[in-house]
Amino acid sequence: MTEPTIYFHVGLGKVASTYLQNKVFNNLRGIHYIPKNKYRSSLGIIKKNGPKKYLVSCEMDRQFNDEVARFTSHFSDVKIIILFRDHGGWIASQYRRYVKNGGYHGFEEFVSLDPDREGMWDKKHLNFYAKLEVIEKCTNQKPLVLFHNELKNDPWAFLDKISQFTGTTYTKEKISLGKVHASYTEKQLLVLRSFCQNYVGYIPRGRSSRISNWLLFRPWWAFFHLVMYAAVFFPKSWVPKGPLVAPDYIRQVNNLFADDWDKINQYAQKNNP
Repeated sequence: MTEPTIYFHVGLGKVASTYLQNKVFNNLRGIHYIPKNKYRSSLGIIKKNGPKKYLVSCEMDRQFNDEVARFTSHFSDVKIIILFRDHGGWIASQYRRYVKNGGYHGFEEFVSLDPDREGMWDKKHLNFYAKLEVIEKCTNQKPLVLFHNELKNDPWAFLDKISQFTGTTYTKEKISLGKVHASYTEKQLLVLRSFCQNYVGYIPRGRSSRISNWLLFRPWWAFFHLVMYAAVFFPKSWVPKGPLVAPDYIRQVNNLFADDWDKINQYAQKNNP
């Protein structure tokens, strides 16, 4: 082997990435795993360690196209692993993270179904098939396409697909099927959203330095978690009326992207090993 073989897990974010990174990838045998917290150093790590087999993990969302092109340009053999979930469930999960981080706009402002108007997330980011086209263009290879519902319905078969694709092995006893961490409840997020709508408004961000951004936002992050912790003890009468995300709106998102969902499922059936 004169060139490294890279297996590149690109997310998507909010599709079991944290679980895979903390419970699965680090337990695969026969591969050098570079975790998410070392992703920015991954090029240097690979250069230092030479032509081995690597698994690099990073969660991508709106930066997907640029980051896939940037990373893959450094290597001749990159095989990509990508996970999807239904469009409505995925964008709803992104919205919950937005609220957890102090966002206070409604879900319908976060993602718009109006063909003539964009929300805070452009609808182009929900075009999943376009991401497969970007991968093929950048790597000249078909990615391994997996789905969140596969992990939920048959986790061992799901993990076997990753193991076979990467040429690795694992021991079931070393892998937990439990959640990495519990999500915040609907009640907690409704309280935080309402609190931010009424009392916060502006959160300082946007510095060019990632460290500066982190230092600016960290106190707010801690404060938001304090608000959500306090919300646990709120009586029902203090909690804003929900839902945080209307189920009917999620269905509308899924209907809007039904053709795209069919295309990526057909792609996986045709091209997965």
